[in-house]
Amino acid sequence: MTMVAALMATTGMASAEDVEVLHWWTSGGEAAALNVLKEDLAGKSIGWVDMPVAGGGGEAAMTALRARVTAGDPPTAVQMLGFDILDWANEGALGDLTPVAAAEGWDAVVPSALQAFAKADGKWISAPVNVHSTNWVWINKAALDAAGGKAPESWDELVAVLDAMKANGITPLGHGGQAWQDATVFDGVVLSLGTDFYKAAFIDLDPAALGGDQMAEAFNRLIKLRSYVDDNFSGRDWNLASAMVINGEAGMQMMGDWAKGEFLKAGKVPGTDFVCIRFPGTQGAVTFNSDQFAMFGVEGEGAVAAQAAMASAIMNPTFQSAFNVVKGSVPARTDVPNDAFDDCGKKGMADLAEANTSGQLFGSMAHGHAAPAAVKNAVYDVVTATFNGEYADGAAAAAALAEAVAAAQ
Repeated sequence: MTMVAALMATTGMASAEDVEVLHWWTSGGEAAALNVLKEDLAGKSIGWVDMPVAGGGGEAAMTALRARVTAGDPPTAVQMLGFDILDWANEGALGDLTPVAAAEGWDAVVPSALQAFAKADGKWISAPVNVHSTNWVWINKAALDAAGGKAPESWDELVAVLDAMKANGITPLGHGGQAWQDATVFDGVVLSLGTDFYKAAFIDLDPAALGGDQMAEAFNRLIKLRSYVDDNFSGRDWNLASAMVINGEAGMQMMGDWAKGEFLKAGKVPGTDFVCIRFPGTQGAVTFNSDQFAMFGVEGEGAVAAQAAMASAIMNPTFQSAFNVVKGSVPARTDVPNDAFDDCGKKGMADLAEANTSGQLFGSMAHGHAAPAAVKNAVYDVVTATFNGEYADGAAAAAALAEAVAAAQ
């Protein structure tokens, strides 16, 4: 008898109901990964009611969620990130997944950095489906070969490769001008200036780190990267920027490992068609976000059983491997073999394990895992303003950042 069947039997549940799932996985690679979960649940006779809300960073989905909850009609499960999960838990809106978690031993296999967002008051409130890391660069192999062939390992080498790509007549940096995308690039820049600096600035929110010389240098580097982006970047979705790299119109993209799903869906092979590297200067460290499915408090034994079944399916090691192979991320469990993963996936799993052991695994500011939403949004505002030329130099931007974060706390 499966754990879910046992739960149903002990609570007198005849069958689980369908699950209504709110998410923002609407690109080709994301939809392919989500289909793995749909099919897994279909095999358990649980139907899927889809509620997609487009928008790569999830802001639109959270707005839609707020409207549903206010109307007294929350979905069964919602894709969420970081502090958003804890905010809903603090409102008392989330269901308790502890019976499933205890029966299946989640505590022993989920990294503590993820548990910090999956548990509140000692109770499991969400099921982590993956770990994404955000400090990646995806490079078109032919464009890199034409630019000298060596993947950059430092800031100076990165600039040299970007300059060579520009001279070769392509857009060096494929990018979409949306606040969360700008912040994703900036995350990598800040981390490349030192893990202690990243932690002080974005996790500890130290005013001296936020407004000091190192942050000024980070903003100057962001301004430099802006010079390699094409004129039509404003408002472009991230997957369209990935397509530019896939098609050879752009040389590289600085984006989390969900971008790999787009390359794979296009039939591209790591090492042959594209190269995956950590943002130059950040090897050994990982900034992460974790997509989790939070379960809202529901009434009715069938609805509770459906949530238990979905949570169990998400945490199943076989599913974690199958889903993350397609998604580009790595499993949210430490006991999943890497056999099915490609070279970039194996690197991602090894990097995560190394960073977790060495204390260099940090929540991503850009993706809601370093600080609460108010602070994240304040950072977004200054970073995007800088990317769009509103500050004369890095020092002015750093001063604005320290002021904005202080006001948001």
